[in-house]
Formats: sequence, C-alpha cells, structure tokens
Amino acid sequence: MKKIKKVKLSPLLSQYLNWPMILSVWLLMMAGAVFVINHDAGIVCAAFVFVYIVIVFIIYGIKRYRILSGILEYAAAYGQVQKQFLKELFLPYAVLDTHGHMLWGNDEFRQIIENVKAAKRNISNIFPELKQEIFPKDQMDVELSLVFKERTYRVIIRRIQAVEFYHSAQLKNMQLLQAPPKISEDLNTLLVLCLYDVTEIMECKRQIQEERMVVGLLYIDNYEESLESVDEVRRSLLSALIERKINKYMQNLDGIIKKLEKDKYIVIFKQKYLAQMQENRFSLLEEVRSINIGNEIAITISIGIGVYEESYLRAYEYARAAIDLALGRGGDQAVVKAEDKIQYYGGTNITVEKTTRVKARVKAHALKELITAKDRVVIMGHSIADVDSFGSAVGIYRISKTLGKKAHIVLGDVTSSVRPIMNWFREDHEYEDDMILDDEQAMELVDDNTLLVVVDVNRPSYTQCPRLLEQARTIVILDHHRKTEEAIENAVLSYIEPYASSACEMVAEILQYVDEGLRLRVAEAEAMYAGMMIDTNNFYTKTGVRTFEAAAFLRRNGVDITKIRKTFRQDMEEYRIRAASIQKTEIFMEQFAMSDCDAKSVNSPTVLGAQVANELMDIDKIKASFVFTEYNGKIYISARSIDEVNVQLVMEKLGGGGHASVAGAQLKGYSAREARDQVKAVLVKMIEDKEI
Repeated sequence: MKKIKKVKLSPLLSQYLNWPMILSVWLLMMAGAVFVINHDAGIVCAAFVFVYIVIVFIIYGIKRYRILSGILEYAAAYGQVQKQFLKELFLPYAVLDTHGHMLWGNDEFRQIIENVKAAKRNISNIFPELKQEIFPKDQMDVELSLVFKERTYRVIIRRIQAVEFYHSAQLKNMQLLQAPPKISEDLNTLLVLCLYDVTEIMECKRQIQEERMVVGLLYIDNYEESLESVDEVRRSLLSALIERKINKYMQNLDGIIKKLEKDKYIVIFKQKYLAQMQENRFSLLEEVRSINIGNEIAITISIGIGVYEESYLRAYEYARAAIDLALGRGGDQAVVKAEDKIQYYGGTNITVEKTTRVKARVKAHALKELITAKDRVVIMGHSIADVDSFGSAVGIYRISKTLGKKAHIVLGDVTSSVRPIMNWFREDHEYEDDMILDDEQAMELVDDNTLLVVVDVNRPSYTQCPRLLEQARTIVILDHHRKTEEAIENAVLSYIEPYASSACEMVAEILQYVDEGLRLRVAEAEAMYAGMMIDTNNFYTKTGVRTFEAAAFLRRNGVDITKIRKTFRQDMEEYRIRAASIQKTEIFMEQFAMSDCDAKSVNSPTVLGAQVANELMDIDKIKASFVFTEYNGKIYISARSIDEVNVQLVMEKLGGGGHASVAGAQLKGYSAREARDQVKAVLVKMIEDKEI
C-alpha cells in the first residue's frame, strides 16, 4: 500500500475521488443555515450530517486503496492491450531513429523484412531506397513507392517527438527492442515508418491503363507517286499489298483499322500494345517501305498516335496533332503524342522530294487572300539571319508590294554573308527606307490589321522577335525545317515542307502562282538565288527537280552568277581559320568527323563553322561531321551528312533540329570540349538503340 500512496493522480481523477469530502463541507454549511432558522431542526440536520461524514471517512479510508489499485490494474491492462495491438497490428509498422536504425517493429513488419538484424544496423540494408537523405527534416511526411520481394509498397515516414523516450519506464515495460550500438544524437526524435501493400491496386491500375483504347491515324505519304511509278496492270496489286501489310500488322495487335480515304486510315487498339510497337520501333514503317513489285519510288507511311486516358476525343485530337507533326517532319515516321511528351520513331531516311506542285499552288492562293485582306505585311525570319532567311523574306516582300500592300522585313544581327546583300537594298533608292526594321520598330507597327509572315523557321524561340508572335493576330509560316514539339501556335497558314532545299525555293514556287504579272527585280532574284545556293552548298546537297526549276525561274529574272560568287568570296583570315579547323579534325568511331572552329576574330563564326562541316564531308568513309563554334556565350554545333546518317535526329537529342543532312544545335553553359562529349554520348546511345 505504501507504493500506492506515492502514486500521483491526475488533477481530474483526484477531484473525482475527493468529491464526498467536498460535499461534506457543503452539508455542514447547510446544517448551519437550518440551525439559524430553527434550532431544533438545525440540531437534527447536523446529526445526520455528522453521521454522513463518519460514513464518508470510513469508506474513503477503507476503499481508497482498493479504488487506486483498480485504476492502476486497469491502466496496466490497457497498456498491455495497446502494446499487444501495436505488436499484432496488420499494418507493417516500425520505429527508427534519425540515422535509420530500426528500434522496434511489429510482427507484420518483421515478417516482411525477415532479416531483423540487418534492419537494426540500418533500414537501408533492407530497403536501399530509404537513405538518410530522404528522411523528413520537419513535420511533413515523406511518401514514396518501392518494390520489395515482387510486392509494391507505399511508404510513409513521419517524424515525431518522444520526450525522454529512452528513459521512460512505460516504454521499458513495453519491452522494446534493445537500442542499436549507435544511438541518435537527438534522443527525443524518432521516425515512424508504415508500409502499405498496394500491389493489387497497382496491378488493377495497370490493367485499366492497358485496356484503354488508343487512337491513331495512318497516312501513306506518296500514294499517288508510287502508283504512277509502276505499270498500270500492277497498280491494283501494289495497292492491295500496301493494304494487306497494314491490316496484318494491326490484326496482330488485336486492333481495328478503317480506311478513311484511299491513302488514309484510322486505327484503334489497346494501350498495352503501344509498348510493343515502340519496342520494335514501329516495324510497319520498314515493312511497307520494303514493298517492291517494280515501283521506282519506295512507299512510305506516317503514323500519328494520340494517348490521353481521360477522354477519347482528346486522344483523337492528339493523334491529329501527331500525324501533322509526322508529315511536317518529312513523313516516313511515327509520332506518339501524350499529354506531357512527344516521342519520334523512324524518319531516318532522306526525305524524297514530291514532284507535284499542287500544294504550292494551293498555299500561294491562300497567302494571296491573306495579304489582300490586311493593311500591312511584316516578314520575320530567325535570329542571326542567314542568306536563305533574308532571301525568302525579300520574296514575300515582292509579293506584298505586287498586291499593293505596305511591307517590312524585321532584321537584327546578320551574318557577314548577308550584310553585302542587305546593302544592295539599302543603297537602292527604289526601296523605301523602312523596308528593313529592327525589333522595336516592328513592335510599333504590328496590330490587328497586320499579317505576320514567318520564314525559314517554325520554332518560336528561334525567331528574330518572339514578342511579335504574341502581338500579331494573323500569322503565316513558310519553312523547310522539320517540325518539333515546339511550334508556333494559332498560325492561320502553315506551309512546312522538309523535302525543300531552302525557304527561297518554296517562296520561288509560290511567286509563280500568286499573280501572273509578278516579276522579280534583279536584286531580289539574286538574293533568293544566293539563299538557295548557300543552303544547298552550291547545289550539292538536298537538291531535286523542283530545286533546279526554282533556280531556273530565278535565272530568268536576271540573276548574275558571277556577281553572287564574288559576293561570297572569303578573306585570307577566314580561309586560314577554316584550314586550321580541318587540320585538327578528330575521327570518332572511324565514321564521324569532329572539329572545333576558333573563329572569334571573324564577323560570322557560325557561318564559317558550317562551311568547315561541309568540307569535312568530302573525306572518304565519313558518314557525318560535327563542328563546334563558340559565339556569344554559346556553343553552336553544325552537323552535316550525305545519306547514311540523319543528323537532324542527332541534333534533336540536344535540343536542336534541321534536316536529315543539314542540322544544328545551340548549347549554353558548355565548353567546346564538353559539347563534343555530349555529341559523342548521343551517337553511342543512338548506335546502341539502332537509331543509326
């Protein structure tokens, strides 16, 4: 009983046990009040109160210790139940110190981990993902997912404060595990770890996701051209072979395919087959391309897949965007568009030029209507304009002037090759002084009645003045670079043809359909011809029938070849730098030429780097060349090939783009050596993945 006397009760419980004593005082006060009113009644009342007090003291003295004993027994039993409940709780539960040593774990947790000794040394021995760095440093819980013994768990780690945890008699009675050799410096801080087995839930989610329908569009890129390349009696056979290949491929995927037009299909299949298609890199592309029954032109297809789990309508919209992107990149490839990313497959072959000009004529008439409907035309190319960008802008300028509209060209920094051509127009009094404007002047002119024409670029961040894109209401895009996921939004007319050699070639074709009375001035024709000549490396690369037809059209307008050749002659310093760059060329993997171009002393280092890349392709057994030029705090990469490597895919991995044989990228925050290492790593990875 002595031990019980030392027990310190809580104030609430102490008040509850002492209430008879407190009530006795009130009864005495009542007896006194009655005695004042009536002496006899007060004496009788006092006698009863006295008897009550005696009984209270007797009961309190005898029963108090039994009551306290009962309370303590109940508390002990409750603690034992609580301990047993935690121990046998079906939820895996453990207590760690701040270093990750397991101090205690219930039966379910021990059964899962099995090796308790390893967990006591450190929980990371069991779950490598649970490093000390991820433990919560404040009251916020840390949640993560991990896989252990083929089961998936959602892990929640909570930081708690336990006052005098290691010295508490109550915790000693709970018989926790012995503390590990190394105890946390903060003895009052513990980590509580809970494991939730979500294997079945994740499996159900996976099955639901795999069973969702995916929408795709499949277009035959060159249906008409391929049929025309075979005898008439074989055309039906060729068409049947194409359709059979497509149908068989989709049937193997348990998919539905429906022909919309003679060269267009819509496909629907379960999402679980998409991974299979991506793994074999859409082998249907190669299967269709391999069809040969005497056709001179290889048949190519483009596939656009839209993935959106919440809505089939949005998935179809994604598929439409994906097929447009595939066609804008030259076709012969598959594009998978999801909500947060776009993936490309195929497109490794050089784009085949289309011989028909129907599309050019349609775009020309549409452009004419747009120009006619506006008061003013502003033409913009890419930043650091080259000859092709400026030449194509001049062609659009002539179209606008012929249609009686005011026109302006937006220019900022230009390359040394552009400057002499630009001076032709600035020194010619027949051209207005405001023909060429800077960014700020253009911003003041662009309004709702202005048509903004973007040439030689389709990425908003690469344009001369991206702010104009936000300000203009009507935008037209004319470009020959392959599209990427970064695109100019809300363009009313987009004419992107990757097979074209240059933007000047595209504009030269449009010029022939806009107006019968249109005729270029000599300087304008020479500027456009120069743009074609530079982009094709003197008509060596990316040239087709339509390229020479466009060049012939420009020649008929008075182009002087000798004048253009003199304009592009280099000085001795540039020639020496180019020779030095070629001399220190590194051959990587016996097929890739790489070199640095130290051209800080010249006006247009990037142009010189591109020229070095062109010349390196004259080396035997070289499949692609990469030249690195430092300019304005960036490393400019010029990539070139002939027909064995699609350098555009290589540059896309580094955030750039271009054409299959001419591409480039810009890296900020890298040295030339680091940029070279980046390109090497990309090439190695692409070869391993069989993309090259």
